[in-house]
Amino acid sequence: MHRDQFPYKVLIIEDNMGDFILIKDYLHDMMREPQITHCQTFRQAQVVLQKPEEKFDMILLDLYLPDKSGQSLIDAVLLISKDSPVIILSGNSDLAFSVKSIASGVDDYLIKDDLRPTTLYKSIIYCIERRKKRQELLDSEQRYNELFDFSPQPMWVFDLETLDFMDVNLAAIKHYGYNRSEFLSMKISDIRPSEEIPALMAEVQETRSINPYFAVGVFKHLKKNGEIILVEIRANPINYKGRKARVVLANDITEKVKYIESIELQNRNLSEIAWIQSHLVRAPLARIMGIIQMFEHNKLMPEIEKRMFFEHIITSAHELDELIMEISQK
Repeated sequence: MHRDQFPYKVLIIEDNMGDFILIKDYLHDMMREPQITHCQTFRQAQVVLQKPEEKFDMILLDLYLPDKSGQSLIDAVLLISKDSPVIILSGNSDLAFSVKSIASGVDDYLIKDDLRPTTLYKSIIYCIERRKKRQELLDSEQRYNELFDFSPQPMWVFDLETLDFMDVNLAAIKHYGYNRSEFLSMKISDIRPSEEIPALMAEVQETRSINPYFAVGVFKHLKKNGEIILVEIRANPINYKGRKARVVLANDITEKVKYIESIELQNRNLSEIAWIQSHLVRAPLARIMGIIQMFEHNKLMPEIEKRMFFEHIITSAHELDELIMEISQK
């Protein structure tokens, strides 16, 4: 028979030596070199489990010990188990109690009379793997919470049906001015100007029916101090605490939009300046240059004509001066 090569560390808490020997033999039937530690009382198990260097792959627990038994024993062992899986081995086939034990944190509940080497081995392997997957899930949730809480951009989760804020990160609290308790007592409509509420409700209704995986848009938001900002929203669906929800990333683009608008205004002004320079400025300048040329070629021009042309020069100069001032202002 093929035996598992992994050197499992197993703590057996069992006061009946006959049962202990049987469990030990079952383990050796399925595992090549299990490292077995045996305790006959809760007190002995407590001393072993409280050693910093001791960490077991599995704890097999008899339900009735001389110094502690039943639910109080289960609770006490779980408290000091260091997240090791715990399987109860009991002669008590009470289904209600077994369910209660599982609900309290025990990984499995096996009846001694039904115990076989393969049954015990499968239960141990399943419980160990289940604990690994559970820990991976907890680690994943922890990483998500860290990414969420410490994101430099405002983020929140809201209930798609009620529109209630379900969670909010530190950046959103700082940017919008509401504390966490205030946010969690609000709906997403509370951070939208009143004139935008109808559009918000229409968008939410469409989201509920279509349920897009990814949504993006630009909207007006309202800070606690009454300031209206322009925000680019990116939203993804998420199942949060059993509710259909959306996780939202908010990017305040108010200053960016103002900057773009100022650049566009400047470009329009530059276009107007170019047009003025190429059209309006050239007209009075051409008149002045033409009159100067007439003076150069007609030395004997009558005084009355000279006076008339001088008036044209003065008028053109004033016109040119006004155009230069207009360009300077732009």
